[in-house]
Amino acid sequence: MYFMALATDYDGTLAEDGMVRPETLEALKRLKETGRKLLLVTGRELPDLKRVFPEIDLFDKVVVENGALLYSPDTGEETPIAPAPPPEFVERLRQKGVDDISVGRSIVATWEPYQTAALEAINELGLELEIIFNKGAVMILPTGVNKATGLKAALKEMQLSFLNVVAVGDAENDHALLRMCGCGAAVANALPALKDTADFALEGARGEGVEELIAAMVERDYAFCTNQRHQVPVGEGENGSVEIGPPDVLLIAGSSSVGKSALATALSERLRERRFQFCVFDRAGDYEDLEGVVTVGNGSTTPTDSQVLEILANPDDNVVVSALGFEPKERPSFFAKLLPGLSALRARTGRPHWLIIDEAHHLVPAVRDGEPEPLSEGISGMIMITDHPDAFSPKALAAVTAVVALGSEARQAIESFCGAVGEAPPAGLDQVREDDELLFWRRATGTFVQRIRAEKPKQVLRRQTRKHAEGHLGEEASFYFRGPENRMNLRAHNLTIFLQIAEGIDEETWEHHLRAGDYSKWFGDRIGDQDFAQEVAGIEEDRSLSPAASRKRLAEAVRRRYTLPASGKD
Repeated sequence: MYFMALATDYDGTLAEDGMVRPETLEALKRLKETGRKLLLVTGRELPDLKRVFPEIDLFDKVVVENGALLYSPDTGEETPIAPAPPPEFVERLRQKGVDDISVGRSIVATWEPYQTAALEAINELGLELEIIFNKGAVMILPTGVNKATGLKAALKEMQLSFLNVVAVGDAENDHALLRMCGCGAAVANALPALKDTADFALEGARGEGVEELIAAMVERDYAFCTNQRHQVPVGEGENGSVEIGPPDVLLIAGSSSVGKSALATALSERLRERRFQFCVFDRAGDYEDLEGVVTVGNGSTTPTDSQVLEILANPDDNVVVSALGFEPKERPSFFAKLLPGLSALRARTGRPHWLIIDEAHHLVPAVRDGEPEPLSEGISGMIMITDHPDAFSPKALAAVTAVVALGSEARQAIESFCGAVGEAPPAGLDQVREDDELLFWRRATGTFVQRIRAEKPKQVLRRQTRKHAEGHLGEEASFYFRGPENRMNLRAHNLTIFLQIAEGIDEETWEHHLRAGDYSKWFGDRIGDQDFAQEVAGIEEDRSLSPAASRKRLAEAVRRRYTLPASGKD
């Protein structure tokens, strides 16, 4: 379930002439029975609302006075969100002949044409107040207070994200409400300007429109309102942006050091921009410094599931779960232990919206007889990163809705996936032609593979230094010391091994690669560190350096850049 709550206006939306029809009340009850929440957001004052709407207890939270006061029906607690109106302002209005006036906890309300007198009073007293209209009603509130700010306070108490809320209204003061929420609807009797703001206009007026909206939420959930707020760009194709949404399970596949982590980083940035909440399961500590994210665990401290869930309780917080402190064989068990808590949080709040799993084939592998399946039913909102797309559990593979493949073996990665799920490879399958190109396949019958330009991360990527320094790069990403005429074949599968071999090889082999620019090409093309590749190229091009001096300078630069320990030979 994605849309977890309905936020509705009262007059002209839920109610007609102040009354809610029985059919509408029944529809609200049906929505609550699905586990969703109800929020009432109105310009009315609380005593008046209770008088005309005795069923107020049906709602989980009530925002009154156009966002200035929050009421909790279950406890009867009233929480002011804005200060009380200045007494001198109310007195000045009366002096100007405004006799049809109501004063609430924060709101001062009257009717047209008294807005002119209200504006004069505000200017004369130099107050920070603003006028909000509602089909003839004139509401005066502190600047910045509106239905959206009131709803935000309610959602914070409920630990809900605005992306998981559907809002519906009819008048001028509902613009901010509809713009804020994940989906905005306007009843048929709404003002034309509000219909322009809404994602769609309902066919029914007032309560009938709300009933129509509730039926769509229950029957179709996310599918009834797939607006641009929920789309995440993966790259740019011939026909524009290629995107994924919350129901998707994206598989990012490719061999080592071809840009999978860079794409995942770019996607995490786009998720933050759209206010999605995400949780990264970082198997090898590669994402510990992801910007704007709380990291739990490191190389010496193991995370706990309670720490992760405590952070995710706030819809505005994202988390990286670093499993580096666990032994490799312990990491799948911790992931399996964490998943039920994440699933329970999603069932209750719709969050985290996305789960990003690095080296996912280690965490959701093909299970043996008698082993439990780590993933639950109804998988969605997931990004799985792997260099072995054929090593997953069948349940994980079956849930995949889109595949991204990178590197020179991109075609083979999609073919491997298709073989694992027992499907024929899609049409248009070919190799990528350029470094920043990838293959995107929306998994569905008859769909074609697209070549797209990958989204690029904005932040500096330091996360890969540990993998490059101490990890195990694939054959394609390794450096091979072959020397003149390919007399040798010494493979360096990380930077530590690279320096160890570099210190021991003969001068002829060292200079063979140095003068060919092989070292800078490796750092640029395979390690993906273009800035450092330029620095290495400067060493390669300095003919005044002896073999020993160039070897020493390059080793020092690598250790400085990738924080490797110094060698005793230096």
